Amino acid sequence: MGDNRHFVIDFDSTFTQVEALDVLGEISLAGHEKRDEKLQELRDLTDRGMGGDLAFRESLQKRLELLEAQEVHLEPLIENLKDRVSVSFVRNETFFTENRDRIYIISNGFKEFIVPIVKEYGLKEENVFANTFVFDENGHIVGFDHDNVLSSNNGKVEQLKRLELKGDVYVIGDGYTDYEIKAAGLANKFYAFTENVKRDNILEKADHITPSLDEFLYLHKMNKAISYPKNRIKVLLLENVHEDAVAIMKNEGYNVTTVSGALDEEELAEKIKDVSVLGIRSKTQLTEKVLQNANRLIAVGAFCIGTNQIDLEACLKRGVAVFNAPFSNTRSVVELAIGEIILLTRNLPDRISEMHQGKWNKSAKGSNEVRGKKLGIVGYGNIGAQLSVVAEAIGFDVYYYDLVEKLALGNATKCNSLQELLEKVDIVTLHVDGREQNRNLIGNREFSQMKEGAIFLNLARGQVVDVDALKKHMESGHIRGAGVDVFPKEPKTNNEEFQSPLRGLPNLILTPHIGGSTEEAQENIGNFVPGKIIEYINTGSTTNSVNFPNLQLPTLENAHRLIHIHHNKPGIIAHINRILAAHDINIVGQYLKTNETVGYVITDIDKEYNADVIKELKGIEGTIKFRVLY
Repeated sequence: MGDNRHFVIDFDSTFTQVEALDVLGEISLAGHEKRDEKLQELRDLTDRGMGGDLAFRESLQKRLELLEAQEVHLEPLIENLKDRVSVSFVRNETFFTENRDRIYIISNGFKEFIVPIVKEYGLKEENVFANTFVFDENGHIVGFDHDNVLSSNNGKVEQLKRLELKGDVYVIGDGYTDYEIKAAGLANKFYAFTENVKRDNILEKADHITPSLDEFLYLHKMNKAISYPKNRIKVLLLENVHEDAVAIMKNEGYNVTTVSGALDEEELAEKIKDVSVLGIRSKTQLTEKVLQNANRLIAVGAFCIGTNQIDLEACLKRGVAVFNAPFSNTRSVVELAIGEIILLTRNLPDRISEMHQGKWNKSAKGSNEVRGKKLGIVGYGNIGAQLSVVAEAIGFDVYYYDLVEKLALGNATKCNSLQELLEKVDIVTLHVDGREQNRNLIGNREFSQMKEGAIFLNLARGQVVDVDALKKHMESGHIRGAGVDVFPKEPKTNNEEFQSPLRGLPNLILTPHIGGSTEEAQENIGNFVPGKIIEYINTGSTTNSVNFPNLQLPTLENAHRLIHIHHNKPGIIAHINRILAAHDINIVGQYLKTNETVGYVITDIDKEYNADVIKELKGIEGTIKFRVLY
């Protein structure tokens, strides 16, 4: 199939990430008093020449005059360019060595710096067609060889005519001169290469936009360094996730779409088609109905701690791994808890409100220090444990209760039951998750068990507290103050009115679910979650997944990694290994982890495989998802 294919590749901004003459200008004009001005002029001339709105020869002549370059500047230029070969070209070096007889570098740049770069990738010097410099007796670059066809307008077209290539011709480039080859009928297709630069007028003319060499090789079913072009992985990020997350996903090469707010079930069910990665915060509900439309979904990022809004079991059954940020906003919630406890113990919410109404109520009555008070933490996870440490440092006696056996930090005291804790402490703060068993964890009975005059905080989940019971106990004075950040029903947007029976109660701090909403926390989350998703896509590693069996995997070295997700039933791994043995494929490493619902098998193999192997592995009964990495 491949013997009659020829590949014509541009050099500047395609083979390399930069325009070489722009870099040469940075070197040759290093000490010039008008350096910045001249460099900008140089870039403008380059863009006008590449974009097709300035005659190429005129652009070239003007650029060389601006450069004031010498032969001695070429060596540092070449060293610079060696480090700036396009990332996807470096990754796919095999493509160049395997097809060196049929790859042609046709460039309006100069052989003096192109040949040393492309030869390192195994390309033939005789297949490089480019301009050559003219030097004066002192080694100054004074011009170019005017007889070289590539120095003239439409030069690439003329050069290709002379080559008389027989068979299919594919052009990869970023400029108008590359498109001209196709326009002249000398190439089957022109691929606009956008990894380094996007020129809108060129994109319109392209047969196909290829954001990386991986995409081109994928389309042509050729040997490539990565299994699937990253630009084909669609990422949908909702609810204003942090800009760092958007940047990380885009830098990885994914096709990223952002939506500022949450989407309702109908909207998300429509939008999620063809999406491979979904990123949400707490307002978006990822339901069974939405997942029925998620035909390509492989991973979900919850850019928050909680995952109640996601049907984790439905994701698991479809082989969709879910990741969250369990530690990223811990400090923010802890600081809010400490701040609110101090405010409530001093009865400050009422004093602040009175001052705004012009009332001066200076009194020490009902205002206390927190030092020496007993703080009861319900839920001793990441937040509860850090709160324990910070609270103790400012003088609290700390007590905690958790369903799971947890090591006490510092001098904290473990309580054996919730009732024991509630009866013992002055302040109760909740740091539990939103699982169904925790619904109305604190209700009428629990409030009655608290000390007279206790202070109560819920910065955890709305449904874990019976708010009517809280209202009753605050109105009676049994609970003297409370801080509530989360509610059973919360507005979907900032424009919707907040409704709650708690509104208007004395010594009560109400906040709009902002416990983890600090710039630092959002930045931490925005950096943490994408890293986990990218690691999962690139290596299969499921560390920190909230629904998948957790597997930490070694980096893949010179092998193919087969990822098999299946319903948890006996005999699957044996079936996989029988298929591999039948095809005489050696296993380099194998990793298996299961939970009640699914099994997750990673198999690294050391040789090429054929399509039949993949078909058979996908055909194993109970297979949910299968993919290949290399």
